[in-house]
Amino acid sequence: MREVVTVQVGGYANFVGSHFWNFQDELLGLADDPAADAAFRTAPLDMDVLYRAGETLQGVPTYCPRLVSVGSRGSLGSLSSSGAPGLSTAASEQLNITTWSGSVTRSVAKPHGRNLFLQSLAEEQITSTSNGGNNSQKNVEDKDLVECLENDVNFWTDYTKVQYHSQSLYEMNGSWTDFEKFDNFGTAREVVSEWSQMEEMNERLRFFIEECDHIQGIQFVVDDSGGFSSVAAQFLETIADDYTNTPVLLYCVRDPVTYGSARNQRETITRSLHDAVSFSKLSSFCSLVVPIGLPTLSQSYLSPFLSIQDTKPFHSSAISAAAIHTITVPFRLQNAGPASNLAHSSGNIDIRQLAHIISDQGRQNKVTALDVAMPAPSLKDGNDLWNIKSLQSLTPEISDEEEDPYSVESLVFHGVLCAGGQRASISQVKDSVCAAYERRATKPKFSHLSVSPCPLPIPLPFPSFFRSNIGRHGEIIGSHSEGTLPKGSLDVESIPMAARLRSSNAVLPFIERRSLSLQKLGVARGAMGTQILRDWGFGKEEIEDLAEHLARMVRALSPDDGLTSDSDYD
Repeated sequence: MREVVTVQVGGYANFVGSHFWNFQDELLGLADDPAADAAFRTAPLDMDVLYRAGETLQGVPTYCPRLVSVGSRGSLGSLSSSGAPGLSTAASEQLNITTWSGSVTRSVAKPHGRNLFLQSLAEEQITSTSNGGNNSQKNVEDKDLVECLENDVNFWTDYTKVQYHSQSLYEMNGSWTDFEKFDNFGTAREVVSEWSQMEEMNERLRFFIEECDHIQGIQFVVDDSGGFSSVAAQFLETIADDYTNTPVLLYCVRDPVTYGSARNQRETITRSLHDAVSFSKLSSFCSLVVPIGLPTLSQSYLSPFLSIQDTKPFHSSAISAAAIHTITVPFRLQNAGPASNLAHSSGNIDIRQLAHIISDQGRQNKVTALDVAMPAPSLKDGNDLWNIKSLQSLTPEISDEEEDPYSVESLVFHGVLCAGGQRASISQVKDSVCAAYERRATKPKFSHLSVSPCPLPIPLPFPSFFRSNIGRHGEIIGSHSEGTLPKGSLDVESIPMAARLRSSNAVLPFIERRSLSLQKLGVARGAMGTQILRDWGFGKEEIEDLAEHLARMVRALSPDDGLTSDSDYD
């Protein structure tokens, strides 16, 4: 077993993480449920990769995510920083002011109450404990909980059903109280310059890493739309110094609502500089970086199957979480030895191997596009092949051109169905996908394929955004009927998923835009953004270093006649 430690930094990153851990919690429950689908009961997933076993001071066994979550003060809602339901830290902790001996006036915000879902969850836990695990009575209908989740989610903790470790949740302090003003790289200077806060984050991470026997890497999710990208960059730099040989897989996630129009020229310049500086700093300290977050999901390729409301982070973050879950499946596929039954999984790799596959095959490029099919279409009867074009990108600002003979890909399929609705075998999925790739006019230089029969479970705290043409097990049934209400977890139990990480020149426009912005607005003589960068604490040489880093990333994806285009499929 090779452990993964997860880090989540920023509001939207924690919205994504809440869904991600709900998926894992659902898998754990279904694995022990005799009435569950056999695909869950026999799932070849080693959950110890993501979780740690322990016990409370009272000797009660615990099984918690190996996680460090960083957010702003008060972002935990009704959850305390100890990881248990209750008053949030912001409302319950007393200020300890040691430099002032005079009178102190406390202004305490009204504590956030639990919504109906959290109330029901707490009642179930109490009932289950008092009945010795028998939870036969429910005072709240599931349909009421679904309605609550659609209309009463204000914090990522409003829909989490996971028990967190006391070292996992950290709320940052700061003089900035209006979160909307914490919207660019420079606004976090106060936080990253305060040694005690960054050290506290490092200590929490150290706690989880030092108890690992053989850590395979860190998966790091950051909301890079504002000041949290600066916090994450400082955190990542420390990780790079302290854990030199530990690979980091970085997901930069963005809420669609952050793509609103700029109000004036200064805001336009600030946003462009933020995107360039943030990306340059973050990408300097990771093994792979995966930008995730389209300006709209409601009008994307997902719209024929999913009715997503862009204004609800509860909705949009579920898509990112499902994609990240799929990409991480190979990290915890149980190792298949020579004499093992390969019918249960294929293609397990760890984070280091993934980074090597993606970034060390010809081009030295660490920026990857993330494509997803949610739900994944079924395998067809006869000679029809799985449709590769059903994989569409969640990475913004990339080229639609897929014909890159030097591209390198890692594909993951899990829970794929056959045309009749039964679960496809590992060999059926591999044969269909490999045959589809063989028929492509331009083949990638290298592709790695991972397959598992276990689909994505749909837990109760999940958006009701499935259209009428999605069946109970995620099968696509014809076309969507207009005027019908979206389905949720009461109607859809699981869905098949497919995802792909690809390093190709499709990501070149994403990098070029940031490189050109920094050159034009920050480096060129008389650049309009020079003073903004100075206000953020950057000197001339550091700005030039950031620009050169982006320029090197552009050059890595520029055409090079020295590359070979021999195609391999693993």
